[in-house]
Amino acid sequence: MRRHSRTLAIIILLSAFVSAANAQIGQDTTVKHSGWSFHFQTTVIGQKHSGFKSPYSGINSLADSVEPTAVSQTATLFIGRKLWKNATLIFNPEVTGGRGLSSASGVAGALNGETYRIGDPKPEVYIARAYLQQHFPLGKTSYTWQEDDVNQVAALVPDSRISIYAGKFSIADFFDDNAYAKDPRVQFFNWAMWANGAWDYPANTRGYTEGLAAEFVKPTYAIRISSVAVPRIANYHLMEYNRNAHSESIELQHQLHFGKRSGTIRLLGTGTWSKAPAYKDGINAVHNQDTFLLNVFRGLSENTTYGGHKYGVGINMDQELTQNLGFFCRIGWNDGQYASWAFTEIDRTLTAGLSMKGAPWKRPNDVCGIANAINGISKEHRDFLAAGGYGFIIGDGQLNYGHENILETFYNATITKFFQVSFDYQFVSHPGYNKDRGPVHVFALRGHIFL
Repeated sequence: MRRHSRTLAIIILLSAFVSAANAQIGQDTTVKHSGWSFHFQTTVIGQKHSGFKSPYSGINSLADSVEPTAVSQTATLFIGRKLWKNATLIFNPEVTGGRGLSSASGVAGALNGETYRIGDPKPEVYIARAYLQQHFPLGKTSYTWQEDDVNQVAALVPDSRISIYAGKFSIADFFDDNAYAKDPRVQFFNWAMWANGAWDYPANTRGYTEGLAAEFVKPTYAIRISSVAVPRIANYHLMEYNRNAHSESIELQHQLHFGKRSGTIRLLGTGTWSKAPAYKDGINAVHNQDTFLLNVFRGLSENTTYGGHKYGVGINMDQELTQNLGFFCRIGWNDGQYASWAFTEIDRTLTAGLSMKGAPWKRPNDVCGIANAINGISKEHRDFLAAGGYGFIIGDGQLNYGHENILETFYNATITKFFQVSFDYQFVSHPGYNKDRGPVHVFALRGHIFL
């Protein structure tokens, strides 16, 4: 109870700060050049799953019996300040608390995008983002007015530009965007829906990293590159950045047109170097009972050597079909030779879905969606799990391999301008790629406030 009271107190203080700041700045066009941006969000999710058949289980298995309702809470303050021409400082203090079902383990396409693999569920305040953004106009470019929004100060932005970002951020802030499947606070919950699950994207336990990102932007296409830090230990809160441990990404983006309807396609390439051990060494460690190396896979120990390298590619598309209906899909692959190190244990993924606004039933601000994700892992990865190995998020002690298949549908209802409520349902076949376990029905309610 004390933990929830502490979280509530922090949320109230943050929301009061934003309300006061917005009242001071105002919302009319006469103060759009104030140079400040203040926004606030808080999201609470309650989630529960059914019992299911399970002849055996392991350290990272999803519980086969009905668990108590898992509740997660996040609150974020989004502060933006214009510094000089085309430059902005972004600063986001954040607080999280609560837990995921089975401590967010047992399903590679994890069930709640607002939870993380953290042992202690008590609320904690930390800095989520603190970075500098600088735009460099190219040639005699035109300018477009950018409205005040999350991590976005109202200003004129060059349509043709080079933009540089330096500091602490989520690499997913700039890469793998999607109009219909990106934000678990208002869209799909599942990790494999709102991100490319096969991209073991560099991040600490809560999803943030430090480094540099840049993009070359033209009106119909963009090119992005980045170089950022990776965790010292699998799924760890501390990062390292040196010639042996780093991650680079490149993304090519192009605008699409389906009749008069717009869309976007993105091609992603990634390469990560870290202390991740090879799965073939993990299989030997299981047979030799090498507890130290097995704990490296689980994120409990720091490896003594570098050498892990992981390459991956992804395709991401969103396309407006009608005024109210949109389609999206993602395809992802990584080589699957070395341990999953930051995001989740998916080496291949295919996701597709639809998102629809509620205008046809006179609820224009409501959104509903349905999508399916099919996840897989490499032969080396599955052999490691079958031998009795564990990663940091899945592992049943045995494995009768099958693709992990996840169907998700949600309805997000706008109650007021600032408050939304969602119902979400997920059906999971072969959780953790195990045909001996499941299927699982997962139900959730979500409340989201945005100021």
